[in-house]
Amino acid sequence: MLAGNPALIGVVRLGQGAAAAAFSPAAGAMVARLTPADGRGRAYGGYGAWKGLGYTLGPVLGGVLITLGGYPLLFSTLGGVAVAVAVWAALAVPAVPPLPRARQTVLDLARRLGTSGFLRPTLALAGATAALSAGVGFLPVAGASYGLGPLVTGAAVSVLAATAALVQPRAGRARDDGRIADGPGMAVGLAAAALGMACGAALPGIAGLIVAAFLVGIGTGLATPFAFAHLAASTPQERLGQTMGAAEVGREFGDAGGPLLVGGIAAAAGALGAGLVGLAVALAALAVAVARAASRP
Repeated sequence: MLAGNPALIGVVRLGQGAAAAAFSPAAGAMVARLTPADGRGRAYGGYGAWKGLGYTLGPVLGGVLITLGGYPLLFSTLGGVAVAVAVWAALAVPAVPPLPRARQTVLDLARRLGTSGFLRPTLALAGATAALSAGVGFLPVAGASYGLGPLVTGAAVSVLAATAALVQPRAGRARDDGRIADGPGMAVGLAAAALGMACGAALPGIAGLIVAAFLVGIGTGLATPFAFAHLAASTPQERLGQTMGAAEVGREFGDAGGPLLVGGIAAAAGALGAGLVGLAVALAALAVAVARAASRP
């Protein structure tokens, strides 16, 4: 089968990456364009919840499909889902015409991306995604080291995904209602994710695993909608796509960097707990940086 050809699998992955690179900034900008300013927190909460579920459950469901029918079943299922969603989006999503834009130089872009209005939420997105990806990847490993079976460790991943999905819309609603400001929301979310990673290293057994997953889910669920809504509020409407695309680059750095940081420290120290603590320290530092930036006039 074509799916068994390593070279063609590489081509498929390249196409998937290009599609994701095109989709993410366009979707993020459309959410802002189609939503009133006082409803963006809740809108991005729903957007982040569904996207987070895809990040978390995709590898699990992919493993099930590969087990049942190998790579041919995996890629045919993904292709069918992609076509169905593309048709639905073409029929259901309203057209959003591009806005006129003034000419911008590279220096203008660098200045805009160097402001606190961009850096602060992008760092929050990178940290939240790092916690999510490391939690999904390494909390089951930590559970296995305690002698827990795949059913229990899989349940921990489900707790993380479900918590993040449930928290994000509620966090966004609290932001829209003025109950929580963007800076504190992002900082508290990163701090909760840091505490979750520390619990994963310090608390043994199933209790530590579930507490860690729950806290990481809360942290991700808090930081993500506040960060996206802050980006949308601080960006000129005609530059939303460019800004969201740049922010997604930061988010992908977190997605790749979180597991790399945990794995690198764990390999050097000879203990997974050390890697989880290392990521906890990094997330706590990001939380402090975001909080300090928010307190400046």
